Amino acid sequence: MPRPRSAVPSFPSSASADAGRGPTGPVRLGPGAKAALVPATAVVRAGFWDTRREVNAHTSIPQGPGLLESAGNLRNLRIVAGVAEGEFQGAYPFVDSDVYKWLEAASWQLARQTAGDDSPLAADVERIVSLVAGAQQPDGYLNTWFQLLKGGERYQDLRWGHELYCAGHLIQAAVAHHRATGRPELLDVAVKFADHIDSVFGLPGSGRPVDGVDGHPEVETALVELYRETGERRYLDLAGYFVDRYGHGLLGGEAYCQDRVPLRQATTVEGHAVRQLYLLAAATDLATETQDAELRAAAERLWAAMTATKTHVTGGLGAHHDEEDFGDPYELPNERAYCETCAAIASIQWSWRMALLTGGARYSDLVERTLFNGFLAGVSLDGEHWLYVNPLQVRDGHTDPGGDQSARRTRWFRCACCPPNVMRLLASLEHYLATSDDGGLQIHQYATGRYTSDLGGTPLSVSAETDYPWQGVIALTVEETPADRPWTLSLRVPQWCRAFRVRCGETAYDQSDAPVTDGWLRLERVWAPGDRVVLELALEPRLTAADPRVDAVRGCVAIERGPLVYCLEGVDHPGGGLDDIVLDPTRPLTVEHRPDLLGGVTTVVAEGRRRDIPDAGWWPYRAAGPAGGPPTDGPPTDAAPADASLRLTAVPYYAWANRQDGSMRIWLPTS
Repeated sequence: MPRPRSAVPSFPSSASADAGRGPTGPVRLGPGAKAALVPATAVVRAGFWDTRREVNAHTSIPQGPGLLESAGNLRNLRIVAGVAEGEFQGAYPFVDSDVYKWLEAASWQLARQTAGDDSPLAADVERIVSLVAGAQQPDGYLNTWFQLLKGGERYQDLRWGHELYCAGHLIQAAVAHHRATGRPELLDVAVKFADHIDSVFGLPGSGRPVDGVDGHPEVETALVELYRETGERRYLDLAGYFVDRYGHGLLGGEAYCQDRVPLRQATTVEGHAVRQLYLLAAATDLATETQDAELRAAAERLWAAMTATKTHVTGGLGAHHDEEDFGDPYELPNERAYCETCAAIASIQWSWRMALLTGGARYSDLVERTLFNGFLAGVSLDGEHWLYVNPLQVRDGHTDPGGDQSARRTRWFRCACCPPNVMRLLASLEHYLATSDDGGLQIHQYATGRYTSDLGGTPLSVSAETDYPWQGVIALTVEETPADRPWTLSLRVPQWCRAFRVRCGETAYDQSDAPVTDGWLRLERVWAPGDRVVLELALEPRLTAADPRVDAVRGCVAIERGPLVYCLEGVDHPGGGLDDIVLDPTRPLTVEHRPDLLGGVTTVVAEGRRRDIPDAGWWPYRAAGPAGGPPTDGPPTDAAPADASLRLTAVPYYAWANRQDGSMRIWLPTS
């Protein structure tokens, strides 16, 4: 039986923000939500992220339908809809989700277009939305794997079947389509599917036949957003049911699928990284909408444990190729790091929700680090090639296994979850940049463009000009403001920033006396149109060391500059590989902007040397320490001529593997 309908009225079909709190992005808080911050509107007009988004808009997203066609995803929907014949195509039961993620990306892109509904992208979206609607069963169910290969058998393989996972991505695509276009066709499909799920799943004694959860969380956060879009409380309650049923043995009690311990009792992140992070994003959404203090405490506790013990310097997450999961605390390998692109996306989605809920700047610090490094490395500069996994090192002589776990950029994957996931995040990126509260506007991420909100119904807008991340100067100009009411412009001072200056009218501050609290530089005054603020973040390159418990990088340093992590590539260091390079930490780091390299990047130049390593003989080990000199058949202690200095050129990690296959490393030994 269906759950009773809530007294909360359904929101109107509209692409405006009037129905909820915040602009029409991936997260729009419900009217009863309790959050420190509300998403604000941002428009990126030029610079680093505008370039990446243009590649996404003109190359990555348009190629989606053709790739989904050649992989069979769309044909499966046609067969189910009865307009084609044949057998299921695809290696996995969740191939429908790739279609839905592309639809979400295309919908956010449509929201940015100035062309009318006759644009090629709009035509592709309409065609595929019609195909999805035609494949849906009369009772709302839709999954081509089970409909074509399992004789219509439903919910009998929740651990691996991904039925609810696919439903979640369909719902998120429908919400995006509705918010971007105001059209109801895909939202109607999503509501019908959600109502079907609501009639099937529930606690024992509820009258519903299945007490279970999906092996891959995703539907939970989608249901929260569907509640936000429609006002139907049943969807929020259903999301809460799913979140709280993990950890009760319904999937065999395995950590892999978040079933070992209930989330409210968990002390650290574990299992499959993407699954864990999607579940935590949903828990944070629920805490925001229901004011559940226990869920909020769990989310804060698990985020802190993850960042302190299980996050790579790139923001990447996932230590193991086997089961794509988190490792033990401080188990952060380099060449075997998994760091799936989807995990970086899930981390950004979760941290953004934590920033909204709590107002903490550290959550946006991690968003920035992950965006520029662990996430952006997942797509090539040309927007046509992808990395599923993002290692921190590729050794000299690496033999690549190929396939989805390749350390070489790939045109598409058998498990093509990452490419359309990248597309949807880049297409909606403007919604992750700024927020507002009752006191003013907060800028989380810096880009040339315009940030807009309101204060008590009066518009606020601030324009920004910057060449970030290559330069640290962000010049802001107030454009719209209340005439006689003070408000606070809050600028995030990144965690990596060692020194900064800010000029606000006639007042100047530096890091010693600026009004900074919890990572926010807060400037309160009665503003006037034309008022300017110039924030200068010092971008000197720096060497970073890891916690000594990270065994994989003990005795090594990484090069960083601003929000960017740098790496060495073999192509820049001919005459030998990278495995024998040692960086000299006593020598200064210098920067050189190279407009001719990798689309225009600032490189960091360091000094080092190559180890003098003769043939090791038959055994690659030797005696260590002053008491036991090297064996006669092994290599001598490290030694190199004093004049054997080597120029090391480091490039941003996000741009690696865009020239030729070869070795790469982030962490560099110093002895």
